[in-house]
Amino acid sequence: MGRVVAPFGVRGRLRIQPYTAQAGNLGHYATWWMGRDGEWRPQAVIRAEVHGKGLIAELAGCNDRDTAAGFSGLNVAVPRAALPQTAENEFYWADLIGLDVVNGEGLALGRVTDILRTGANDVLVTNGERERMIPFIDGVIRAVDPDAGVIRVDWGADY
Repeated sequence: MGRVVAPFGVRGRLRIQPYTAQAGNLGHYATWWMGRDGEWRPQAVIRAEVHGKGLIAELAGCNDRDTAAGFSGLNVAVPRAALPQTAENEFYWADLIGLDVVNGEGLALGRVTDILRTGANDVLVTNGERERMIPFIDGVIRAVDPDAGVIRVDWGADY
């Protein structure tokens, strides 16, 4: 849901780059799971406020710049159970990563490896015989079936 960019100031606050739709969404959770490479630990959040396109956060036990520097580069997550339910035809990006993309002709266009936010719309990045970028918009996305592990698209193999 985000990443620690660097310390902010000398009092142990952190600059956070959120990966949420709105920067402030990550600040709604009282506990973040922080880590990398499969090693995670819970961290109590005292306060998180929007600052530009990111967040400035105060964490329990992080009271000086040196301690804050130790958090740099860590990923920030929350347990799946803490996330709000999605509406019909709404998906968390994590649900789309790893799904196979197949067009209307039955051709495999690769597996979703990343999703880019462009401002106008999100874009699926797939890797198969080559990398493709497929807009995640009505008219292109026909069906998303996480249970079957597939996204069906109206997208030519030569695009």
